[in-house]
Amino acid sequence: MTMQTMKQGLRQRIIAGREALSLQDRKRYSTEITRKFTKLPDFVRARSVLGLMSFGAEFESDDCVRQVLADGKQLLLPYVNRTTRQLDVYRVDDLETQIRPGSYGIREPIPAHCALADLDEIDLILLPGVAFGRDGSRLGYGGGFYDKLLARLKHRPALVAAAFSLQVVENIPQEPTDRKVDCLVTENEIIDCVALRAGA
Repeated sequence: MTMQTMKQGLRQRIIAGREALSLQDRKRYSTEITRKFTKLPDFVRARSVLGLMSFGAEFESDDCVRQVLADGKQLLLPYVNRTTRQLDVYRVDDLETQIRPGSYGIREPIPAHCALADLDEIDLILLPGVAFGRDGSRLGYGGGFYDKLLARLKHRPALVAAAFSLQVVENIPQEPTDRKVDCLVTENEIIDCVALRAGA
């Protein structure tokens, strides 16, 4: 079995499990994840947060990104640039007027209404993903957009993932270009992935 086949099988299994959650449970879990995430020392310290707008049966991130703005932090959101096949990052001050559904149905900044952000100013990145290992390994959706974005950064912002506990698995197939997250927040726990890797 090839690595790509293994990854695709895991994606399908986890996405199906996520979609099987009731709307009530998904909202309840998302509220608890947001509460934990916004109390993280890395979040409290951050002046500029690259957030994400959830879609489908993902952890619902709306309250999370609204808290970034409520705390007076700079909210940055990703935009899929179809020409370069990369993520552009924009500053967003108003979620009502500056974002709309874009590539893949994901809500993203409207470039004409937002300022392009300097990647050097990112203090924390909230990374999406389908599945995660306790060591911080991450299985994305297969587009490689975030791996390419991380490779462009000259500094090392805090990398945090928010996911439902059912998305935490034992083994994530990894490639040399894959980056691990520092911290994983679920409705049940906060996993310090850096400490677990150090103790491995």
